[in-house]
Amino acid sequence: MPREYLQSRRFHSALVFVLIFFVLFGLHAPLLRLPYFWDEAGYYVPAAHDLLLTGSLIPHSTPSNAHPPLVIAFLAACWKLAGFAPIVTRTAMLVIAAFCLLGIFRLAERISNSQVALAATLCTALYPVFFVQSSLAHLDVAAAGLTFWGLRSYLEKRNAPTAFWLSLAALAKETAILTPVALLAWEVLCPWLRSKNPESLCLYSRRNWNSALLLISLIPLGIWYAYHYARTGFVFGNPEFFRYNIEATLHPLRVLLALLLRFWQAVGYLNLYLLSLAGLLALRRPPLQDENGERPKIALNVQLALLAVILAYVVAMASIGGAVLARYMLPVVPLVIIIWVSTLWRRVRLWRPVVAMVLLAFVTGLFINPPYGFSFEDNLAYRDYIQLHQRAEDFVEARYPMARVLTAWPASDELTHP
Repeated sequence: MPREYLQSRRFHSALVFVLIFFVLFGLHAPLLRLPYFWDEAGYYVPAAHDLLLTGSLIPHSTPSNAHPPLVIAFLAACWKLAGFAPIVTRTAMLVIAAFCLLGIFRLAERISNSQVALAATLCTALYPVFFVQSSLAHLDVAAAGLTFWGLRSYLEKRNAPTAFWLSLAALAKETAILTPVALLAWEVLCPWLRSKNPESLCLYSRRNWNSALLLISLIPLGIWYAYHYARTGFVFGNPEFFRYNIEATLHPLRVLLALLLRFWQAVGYLNLYLLSLAGLLALRRPPLQDENGERPKIALNVQLALLAVILAYVVAMASIGGAVLARYMLPVVPLVIIIWVSTLWRRVRLWRPVVAMVLLAFVTGLFINPPYGFSFEDNLAYRDYIQLHQRAEDFVEARYPMARVLTAWPASDELTHP
């Protein structure tokens, strides 16, 4: 590939990244000074602050959960440069979110076209769970973004960049190893199915040592766990964390119920069902014709590889993780969005108005709570919850300045360290 083309591509990506970041910054401006919320205040911010003050990757002001240190180290570096404040934290997370959205755009552009890429990126950016998580100090957006860049490299059959991005994803959050494991499993299984289908189902014509290179991304995470064990005596975090997130989650009934919820989060949660329903209805229509003939679909072997990753997350996230939080599915929800938007583009002439209605539904979901159970951190209810705490703090300080307050976690942290 010519050097001039690569330089132009990088420059173009830089411009797109800057544009995405400033749009995100403008949309999140009213939220950037909010105090820390829930798991931010309970773990991620204290862990990063410990790293800032002591240089230790193992937190001491909160029990270690053994989460990999990439995002925590990034936050500590940003605080070192710009100061320790919520606005710095949230702006830093928006940088990660912009990089994630750029990865979605490039991935969708690679497997479909620029129109689908733009629409899928807009849908992801305004999907309530992604929008809210974009400025919260959690790990999931970073892990998702690095996964998307890894998937793009994988589909382009570039082994070294694939290993690089997926290794970073695993260092952002441990569950990101599901992607290389799922891809490798599909590569092993796929050749056994090819003879039953006239169309090639596999990205690679035969199994080879390139498939095993996917496992390289597990090595940095293994090194981190070895380091964590050497420092703490525990591999997967403190015993209570391990019991809550793994040992207590393997009851068959709990797994079944969580499996249904994970499937719902992947295709229907917070108005995502409107896009899924539109995509299913579009499948009943024939492909559109334009000047170049029939509009192309995403290659079947690509769709099956993405489906393998989606299924891996649905099944694995139903089996581990004490809280069945929607943000854990962020590495795969944009893949679902890309597939459905591509289906609409291929089969529905008025696909843009359909996508516009989905975007409107996502924006509505940010402000209007759904008629079923949801987490506050999945839409702007988290902002209302924080503001409720702020009003409670003002009330207690004004009326009962020397009183002892009986409260429950996590309000105790917010009241004592606002």
